[in-house]
Amino acid sequence: MKSSFLKSYGFSILLLLSILIGAVLGVVFKKDAVLFKPFGDIFINLLFTATVPVVFFSISSAVAGMPDIKRLGRILGWMLVIFVATGLIASIVMVIAVTAFPPAVGLKLNLQAAASLEPFKTSEEIVRAFAVPDFIEILAKKNMLALILFSLLVGLAASGAGEKGKAFRLFLASAFEVMMKVIAYIMFYAPVGLCAYFAYLVGVFGPDLLGSYVKVVTIYYPVAILYFFMAFTAYAWIAGGGRAVRTFWVNIVPPSLTALVTGSSVATIPSNLEAADKTGIPRDISEVIIPIGATIHMEGSCLAAIVKIAFLFGIFNMSFSGTETILTAVGIALLSGTVMCGIPGGGFVGEMLIVTLYGFPPEAFAVITMIGTLVDPPATMVNAVGDNVSSMMVARVLGGKNWRQAAPS
Repeated sequence: MKSSFLKSYGFSILLLLSILIGAVLGVVFKKDAVLFKPFGDIFINLLFTATVPVVFFSISSAVAGMPDIKRLGRILGWMLVIFVATGLIASIVMVIAVTAFPPAVGLKLNLQAAASLEPFKTSEEIVRAFAVPDFIEILAKKNMLALILFSLLVGLAASGAGEKGKAFRLFLASAFEVMMKVIAYIMFYAPVGLCAYFAYLVGVFGPDLLGSYVKVVTIYYPVAILYFFMAFTAYAWIAGGGRAVRTFWVNIVPPSLTALVTGSSVATIPSNLEAADKTGIPRDISEVIIPIGATIHMEGSCLAAIVKIAFLFGIFNMSFSGTETILTAVGIALLSGTVMCGIPGGGFVGEMLIVTLYGFPPEAFAVITMIGTLVDPPATMVNAVGDNVSSMMVARVLGGKNWRQAAPS
């Protein structure tokens, strides 16, 4: 029993301990904790370096290996349905929270005018999101949506080439296995990297985070954490019942902590894919949904968008109530968390959208940008893990109740 427990939870416990040690080091060293940052940067840079090839080979090999391209269409179709549905649920949950506990009651801020905002040029941003002018630019993580589209095209072409593309399809599958082994090696360094980076975050930014926008943090963090545990447990249960719930929580801790500390859904893709494998999600589903979800599916960002809107309504003495106001807020949250995140600089674009659609003055942009910074850790954790559990629900829809029969116990 003890060896079974350690096998399931040992690495997760090690990561938790490393983060706790990092927090203690941050408290002890305070601003001097910056000396730990290089050790954390090594881990994050290794993850980011591996992310682009992992995304390319995971999607292209999954698509190339599909015997039925119609299945890809079904995966993508149900993925979008679930992404929108979960984003809508997250938005409604936060609307209820900020209605019960308004985040800006009694708050007075000395607003300073922000720099003039560049107008959002829709056509240019859409082009930048889906295509780049030079092949070398597709290898940059900032152009992730363009990379995903290119990977889908390569996979489709490899599948369409028939017998002549067989060797290339084998190469894609082999390359993906090699990259996952690279990730496994990188994760050996995870306890050191996460410990160092968390020490840096707590030591350098801890006082500022505790002293600013306390009310926003005290609303967002509990709601995000409750959503993380309650909503994802419910989604996992819908996907596969009690056994799926248990397996999900056994394997999701490493990607959760990676997302929490790195603040990047993209950096979490490798460990998320590994967790999906252990959970028993079919690879042709997880290898498509998790990389795409890291770019366009952000439940944590939906939660944050509602908080930002309610906060601005409060400090400008506007009533955050009424059907039209609430529906507009939910619509903007969905745009910010499910669509805009796919655009380069999408977080800022979403914040600009909030300011411009409601007619707030330019200084409001600086206010909600700070909120975005404060809520980023739990938001990213919700974003990343949401991709994993969404894959489970798509697997349930396409594979029926026995989709996990081949999964490890």
